[in-house]
Amino acid sequence: MLRTALRNVFAHKARLVMTALAVMLGVAFVSGTLVFGDSTAQAFRDASSQNLRGVAVSVQAEFTGENGEDGRSTVLTSELADEIGALPDVTSVRPTVNGNATLADKDGRPVNADNTWQNLAANYVPEAPDSGRDGRYPLVEGRGPAAADEMALDSRTAEKAGYRVGDTVRFATDGPALTKTLVGTVDSDDPRVTAGGSLALFDTATAQELFLQDGQFDELVVTSANGTDDAALTREIGALLPAEGATATSGEQLAVDQARQITESTRALTQMLLVFAGIALFVGVFIIANTFTMLIAQRSREIALMRAVGATRRQVVRSVLIEAALLGLAASAVGFAIGLGIAAGLRPLLNASGAGLPEGPLVVSTGAVVWSLVVGVVVTVLAAWLPSRKAARIAPVEALSTVDQAPPQRAMALRNGLGGVLAGLGVLVMLYVYTLDNGDDSNLYLAMFGSLLTMTGMIMLAPLLSRPLISLAGGLTNRFFGVNGKLATENALRNPRRTAATASALMIGLTLITGLSVAGSSTDAALQQAAVEGLTADYKVSADRGLDPELGARVADVPGVADSAPLATAALDVEGGFTLLTGADPQRLGNVADLTFTSGALSEIGPGRVAVSEAVAERSGLAVGDTFRGVIGPYGETEDIELTLVGVYQETTVVTGALGTLEDVMPHTWEGKIDSVLVRADSGQGTSGLDQDIREALGNSPLITVQNQEQIVAAESGAIAVMLNMLYGLLGMSVVIAVLGVVNTLAMSVFERTRELGLLRAIGLDRTDIRQMVRLESVVISLFGAVLGIGTGIFLAWTAGGLTGSSLATYETILPWTRLALFLLLALAIGVLAAIWPARRAARLNMLRAINAQ
Repeated sequence: MLRTALRNVFAHKARLVMTALAVMLGVAFVSGTLVFGDSTAQAFRDASSQNLRGVAVSVQAEFTGENGEDGRSTVLTSELADEIGALPDVTSVRPTVNGNATLADKDGRPVNADNTWQNLAANYVPEAPDSGRDGRYPLVEGRGPAAADEMALDSRTAEKAGYRVGDTVRFATDGPALTKTLVGTVDSDDPRVTAGGSLALFDTATAQELFLQDGQFDELVVTSANGTDDAALTREIGALLPAEGATATSGEQLAVDQARQITESTRALTQMLLVFAGIALFVGVFIIANTFTMLIAQRSREIALMRAVGATRRQVVRSVLIEAALLGLAASAVGFAIGLGIAAGLRPLLNASGAGLPEGPLVVSTGAVVWSLVVGVVVTVLAAWLPSRKAARIAPVEALSTVDQAPPQRAMALRNGLGGVLAGLGVLVMLYVYTLDNGDDSNLYLAMFGSLLTMTGMIMLAPLLSRPLISLAGGLTNRFFGVNGKLATENALRNPRRTAATASALMIGLTLITGLSVAGSSTDAALQQAAVEGLTADYKVSADRGLDPELGARVADVPGVADSAPLATAALDVEGGFTLLTGADPQRLGNVADLTFTSGALSEIGPGRVAVSEAVAERSGLAVGDTFRGVIGPYGETEDIELTLVGVYQETTVVTGALGTLEDVMPHTWEGKIDSVLVRADSGQGTSGLDQDIREALGNSPLITVQNQEQIVAAESGAIAVMLNMLYGLLGMSVVIAVLGVVNTLAMSVFERTRELGLLRAIGLDRTDIRQMVRLESVVISLFGAVLGIGTGIFLAWTAGGLTGSSLATYETILPWTRLALFLLLALAIGVLAAIWPARRAARLNMLRAINAQ
């Protein structure tokens, strides 16, 4: 039986090649994901290790709430650094100041505006007073900064921003723009920088002035002599530290902690990619099972002879499974090699979307190799298991009488009944999900379960649905293509189970893509509507770390500004429920925003008098005229105050949970800053150039953003488009595999109908008619899968949309008709392209040899 399995593999190379491709692509996705995950984690570890090279102990200032959210304790001083440096085993102490600086490039645009957390700043510390060189940042060109008006950049950032040594660099740390002369460029192995961030360096005194204060540091990096017990040194240094405000950690422990954090941070991305790899393999299962079902049907005479000469059912099953295992092993090996290319391409693809992944070599672990091969072989064997059992159950006499039998009516009735139950349960679950209005984890899992039930039920019902839907399509093919169209329709209906299995592979991919498209388009439209709902201002002025109130007041004096309203927010606890209290001047707010009050009025708001949104009023049970106690302020600095409710309004993105006066809110904001300023332009002057005038008035800081309504909408919805494009690419693999399934089915169907095709040629069909018939059959099958997939995807997206009710009130299901039409055209194109090779093969058959074929 082993020899028989080997012979069958080599005897049907052409018929199995598409199945092998399906396995190869699925395994390539799995192996690429595993290798990418290992490579990314190792690249982070390598970068961290380089960054920690030579670090024996790191003494770090702890975070504190005294100076705001980003405050650090002030216990790391020059005196403490000298005290640690005097220890016997310490060779050096490098005092470090850390901060953030956003640069403007030569054209004035912010560098890394979307990832400001990667815009690093630090002090340049020469190893010796007269050396001018910092071992942590090797010089590439020029020299290190040594005066208050000098700075250095990492070489990548300098090149990206267009700066050369001697240029004047404009940047901002936490306010107006500053300028300094670029005196040098450096290399950095900090993973945040190598992954696309920026690095600005200043002399120590300037860095302390910008980010801390004179004589204070964020970190003391200690190096030790060879042979020193770093753990003991860490304890010794810890004894010198104050009781609170700083911690000492050995370099070895830092490396362990960072490795653990890296593993956790890369795990989620790897798991997401593996989900899409699983979808691709799931689609491949239909192709594999379909292929083996057709092969077994075509070899039924051979199997009958084997049974007649003594082969047992178990041996027949074993032969088919061995054949599947060999095919899976060979395809998995090739798929793993292709996966290495996928792994290499994922990093630049994700970095183009702002992922910030460091560079590094591919890491091919034993686990990735083993799991890739095991997955490919197991999936192939499992897919071939049911066809093998079907082969073993065929009686020799029955097998010798035919090569293609319709599935038993009892089996089809059982499948249809089970499919109807699963689809019905799935529909009921999804309709229940539609009634929910929040997306907590339990409801999300319920929606996923309902979607799985619905899709499984539709897959099982596909043979039953194929007859009416394909017959409907056949009416069009008959009308426009005559006999060829009728023959194509009958060929597609000849074996509903096979047609359904072929169409189901395409259905799965299009269900997921359609569901994402509908959900994405609906979310995008809701975000666009919410972004400017209630906003009558022409511009919104904001900054990455908030705006000083003085800058907010300065906006009103810009020529061309008719009205402006500074906004600030603070946390507020209302009757045990958290919300945000927005502070603004009610009269000025009314000039730049349109709030709809259901009770009370905007003019009633004043000191101690607030309005709340309908959701907050309903949740807290408050009504206009009620007095309540509210807890306001940042964590650790809250205050219990008495407030009177004077209005209830419809929530917008301009004003969310509650609205009070700017004077009531400002004492409780982080660092006393405002969030934004809404600006309405003078109608007589227009808005041309006003945004630049506002920037100039505010110091032209790279941290400041001035957006018109179109830019606000683009900022809110841009991430959706990026995410959808990435998901389309990932799901595209399943569609490619589905195309292979259509090609495979048609090619094997042509082989199976060799004698029939010969007879058709003999009674008058020419080669053009044969090609057209096969193409139409392919198109009909593809459109059948597309209709099922698009319909199921729309239903799932519509019902799951109810989960966004609590977080996005403007959400409503919107069908992207243009995109859905493109999906139908895609299915049509798939049908035409998939039929090219099978149709050509059918048309080239020798008529007499085909008629004599058995």
